[in-house]
Amino acid sequence: MKCINCGTDNKLKDRTANQGRCIKCNHPFAFEPTSMSNVKITDPFFAKAIADISANNTLFFTPKQLLYLLDNRLRNKSFSVIILLIPFTIFNLISAIRSFFLLPLSMSFFLSLVFLTQSISKKINNKVRQKNAKALQFLEGIILVGGILLSLTVNSFPIFFIVVIIGMLDIYLGTRQLGRISLVTQELLFSQSQVKDWLDRWQQINGSILKILPSPNQENTPATVNPDVTAYSFDRLVVCDSAALAQLLIANNFHFENNCAILSITGYPQSIFDTTMQMLRRNPDLKVYAVHDCNPRGIGLVDNLRTNANWFLNSNAVIIDIGLTPRQIIATKRGMFIQSSPESAQAAKQLPKELRQSLSAEELAWLESGKFVELESFTPQRIIKVL
Repeated sequence: MKCINCGTDNKLKDRTANQGRCIKCNHPFAFEPTSMSNVKITDPFFAKAIADISANNTLFFTPKQLLYLLDNRLRNKSFSVIILLIPFTIFNLISAIRSFFLLPLSMSFFLSLVFLTQSISKKINNKVRQKNAKALQFLEGIILVGGILLSLTVNSFPIFFIVVIIGMLDIYLGTRQLGRISLVTQELLFSQSQVKDWLDRWQQINGSILKILPSPNQENTPATVNPDVTAYSFDRLVVCDSAALAQLLIANNFHFENNCAILSITGYPQSIFDTTMQMLRRNPDLKVYAVHDCNPRGIGLVDNLRTNANWFLNSNAVIIDIGLTPRQIIATKRGMFIQSSPESAQAAKQLPKELRQSLSAEELAWLESGKFVELESFTPQRIIKVL
């Protein structure tokens, strides 16, 4: 593992002999991958993750955004039985020529199960699942062609029948999985508390991470605002369904660069919430943009803004839903981190009738299956670019 301080490559025996420090500059290592259980993290890996999530230390980010980035990069990419396809193909052909039919058939069945299992696994990412689905198609193509040639050679209808059924079935399964991969749910490999421990350890050794945001601070004491400022208003307001997202946008100066106000449905930032709302209500042409997670609570954000007296009940403000919505998730071909939970499924079934009528049958089915996507699964750079 390379030292992030001087770049020296330290082998395990070097790190162990020097009490977890670099043999050249004596800088401590924050992580020892060989002693970690479910995931393996190195100092250069963690440093690059921080640099990437912050766009080279130019953007603020939340701890949960770092969690999602680390999870995506640490998913099981190291080993795949796909590499066995070439030697397996050679073995299959030799065995077929020698008429050892049962052995390659049993191995084919085993590999088919492995590829199918990995193509639906919640512990690997979409890219690896896609490779396994394609490998399943390729493998069964080999079985189909080789088996048919063998059956013709030995003039055996039972062999022909078996390989055709198995081959066509697995080609179908592989094709089916390729079409479903973008909608398969995933599970996080580790918890937010583990990331917190890693961050504490990293900052203890390497100093504070300047661009990581703390938990949103809800100040109950109203801030003093210059009367000359409150005489003005805004043409646009962005309402987030979480204080964390509102804090992220404000910290990255989205409100200055796009001449808009930013608030959360929870009232963040509380110290200027009432003053900002007074300013907004002065503008009869106000446009409100609702940005939220793709979950039942987020789907109800626009309705909440329209019917809540603290927001825009009996107001002429134009409220625009800019997502995330189930139809956006369903339509996209890009891999999103889709999760599921019984709580989300139950909340979806309790959505108001008017809101349910605004959703398609496919969207309702998606929500009622418990699926959801969090905006914090995207990097700050991507969220800001989309908004």
